[in-house]
Amino acid sequence: MKISKALLGLVLLIGLMSIAPAKWQKLGTRTVNFGIDKDVIPVGIKDGRFSKLKVEVSGALNMHKMKVHYGNGSSELITLKHNFVKGSGTRTIDLNGNKRIITKVEFWYDTKNIAKRKAVVRLFGRR
Repeated sequence: MKISKALLGLVLLIGLMSIAPAKWQKLGTRTVNFGIDKDVIPVGIKDGRFSKLKVEVSGALNMHKMKVHYGNGSSELITLKHNFVKGSGTRTIDLNGNKRIITKVEFWYDTKNIAKRKAVVRLFGRR
């Protein structure tokens, strides 16, 4: 009887953990240059598999697109065309396929920062 109650408690605990919302994991950061440029944030297999991405920027930046490279050699081009202002971010970006290993993410952008402060791009993933 005690074993069945303990087993039931364990099953309930595992069930609750599986419905808890997944947290965003920081995958990398880049301080970007002025003008038109491209940067890469390496991710890697050690970070795991992800189904969603999000980008946050501190500073002014015009993001044109990003290319997500996967562990199986394929890639996905995501058109953003987003003008970031200080402290803004993208929508949640759903990746094609199921949870996938990301090897790197490339960003194409331009900056016209009159204050001459470089923007910082932060990449987050969710499982």
